[in-house]
Amino acid sequence: MRILGVDYGLKRIGLALSDEGGTIAQPLDYMDGGGLAVVSRELLRLCQERKVGKIVVGVPLRLDGTPSDQTRRTLAFIAELRRATTIPVAQWDERLTSVQAERALLEGNVRRSERRQKIDKLAAQIMLQSYLDATNPPPAET
Repeated sequence: MRILGVDYGLKRIGLALSDEGGTIAQPLDYMDGGGLAVVSRELLRLCQERKVGKIVVGVPLRLDGTPSDQTRRTLAFIAELRRATTIPVAQWDERLTSVQAERALLEGNVRRSERRQKIDKLAAQIMLQSYLDATNPPPAET
């Protein structure tokens, strides 16, 4: 089953997609932000196209674990998604994923103008890979 990772933001929404086995996350794309209903419809169309069986949305918390305004907006987005689909929607801590993505792009000498377009989907990939690593059991030793 493929899993869609979503890094929800007001301006841009980063997307990542797992392989069919649900073990490896790859950056997919980003989409422009907008109203909750519009964004939800577009994501659900993408889920049908890509045969997604689960959606994981990164929830940004402050470093001390408390919610911020963006946390509340993201939780409202998750609630809208859950109302709009029967696909399971999970939430996952995404603290520091944008920082990790920015660092990786800087180390790769990616130009500032290109970083802006890549950071959201890379942050979604990092968040989704973290989710996959934490929820998939390790392979059995033989």
